[in-house]
Amino acid sequence: MISFAYRSLRPSRTVRGSALVLAFAILAASVSAQSDIAPPPPGKLIDLGGYKLHLNCTGSGSPTVVLSAGSGDFSTDWALVQPRVAASTRVCSYDRSGAAWSDLGPKPRTIYQEAFDLERLLRAAGEQGPYIVVGQSLGGTVARVFAERYPRQTAGVVLVDAYSEDAQLSLNGTLTRLRLLAKDRQIPAPRSAITADDAMTTTEVKNAQDFIRDVIGTPKIEPPFDKLPADAQRARLWAVVQPKSLASGDDYLAEISATVYAESQRKAHPLGDTPLIVLARSRSDYPPDVAAVLTAEHNAQQAKFATLSTRGTEIIVPNAGHHIQLDAPDAVVDAIRRLVDRARR
Repeated sequence: MISFAYRSLRPSRTVRGSALVLAFAILAASVSAQSDIAPPPPGKLIDLGGYKLHLNCTGSGSPTVVLSAGSGDFSTDWALVQPRVAASTRVCSYDRSGAAWSDLGPKPRTIYQEAFDLERLLRAAGEQGPYIVVGQSLGGTVARVFAERYPRQTAGVVLVDAYSEDAQLSLNGTLTRLRLLAKDRQIPAPRSAITADDAMTTTEVKNAQDFIRDVIGTPKIEPPFDKLPADAQRARLWAVVQPKSLASGDDYLAEISATVYAESQRKAHPLGDTPLIVLARSRSDYPPDVAAVLTAEHNAQQAKFATLSTRGTEIIVPNAGHHIQLDAPDAVVDAIRRLVDRARR
């Protein structure tokens, strides 16, 4: 869907409809008949004001590494990375509002709300900063927003084939830059508590259930998620068909993309001198009719990410697609260790 990966993001309300099938294709690759069995959460559920988010922290040491998954993905999708990072320092993965074991938080469920919740989640759990923030796909934007809003709590950033605010998607067969779909409306400020109005409506629940039944159906685990260990696969199979998972994470995405894009044009280095490593995929997974255009754009966008900081570096990971943490977990672990070592020095 988006220029770096058609399958990685659910569309925001501004783009739902014609792009819906593309945006949820990742879900359709991840469901089985066992999806109604809820596995126990590997971490803890932390209350943030009437709603609880799932945080799974392992290992010990400083700085603490924080792993932010892409849209439609879960904390357990870091299963090939987190144990290896935990061997040398503290590392936490989490599930955003509505994903897996996490409750739905306040509406609208924006990236700004997620970064705000993430800071409070870590603090409420007693996890000490500063943090190395690692974000894949849309989680990369979460990492960037976190680093900009909480610079004193950020010791470094790793972007793993991150979403670009200048990305394109296909609407009715036409490539459209998502930021250009932004409406003239203010992005609501994050909130620290929920009300009854923040729950999914009866119509939203029914629409999610209908989508799961009619579009997702009962497919199976497919690459690259087949690389996950069995327990992580079982968690994904359950989590991906929970109706609340279809209501999380990307409200106001066009508006936020436009805002982040404008800020990147005004500031030469929005992340200042924060140590930054950009991991970019080397393998394209775009449809053939748009592969050439979107691959060229993706490569340029990933290279530009390295300029977000005066201490930014890009690494193109061989034989890796969009989910580098599954195709080449060594590259992600090595990047994290480099920033951990730098922070310790």
